[in-house]
Amino acid sequence: MKTIVAVFTLVGSLGFTTTVLSDDSGCVVHYVRTACQGQEAESFKKCDGNAECEKSKPADSAEACAAAALKSCENSRLDITKYKVITAKFNGQDLVGGFDAAGNADPAGQNFCDKNRPDLNQCD
Repeated sequence: MKTIVAVFTLVGSLGFTTTVLSDDSGCVVHYVRTACQGQEAESFKKCDGNAECEKSKPADSAEACAAAALKSCENSRLDITKYKVITAKFNGQDLVGGFDAAGNADPAGQNFCDKNRPDLNQCD
C-alpha cells in the first residue's frame, strides 16, 4: 500500500512540475543586441556570446509577457550595449511592441524598444 501511495505522489508531483514549467514557457522574449564599438564580447555575454538569443520569461498573459519584453529594453551598460531590438511571443503569437526594428514608432511594430530611450544609443 505504501508503494502505491508513493507512486501516486510521485506521478502527481511530476504532473504539477510539468504544468508549472509549461506555463513559464508561454512567454518567449527575443533579444538582438548592437554593441558599442569594440564591446561585442561583453555586450553579447548575456546571449552566450551571440548578438541574439531567446529567453523564456514567466508570464500568465500576453500583457504580462509584453511588460517583461518592455522591461528587457532597459540598458544599464551604456558604454557596452548601444541598442536592443526586443520582440516577444506569447503562446506562439507575436506581440505588438509599437516600434520598428530601428526604434521608430510603428503601431504594428513588434519591437518594444524606442530608439529615444535615454539608456540606448549612448556610446557614440
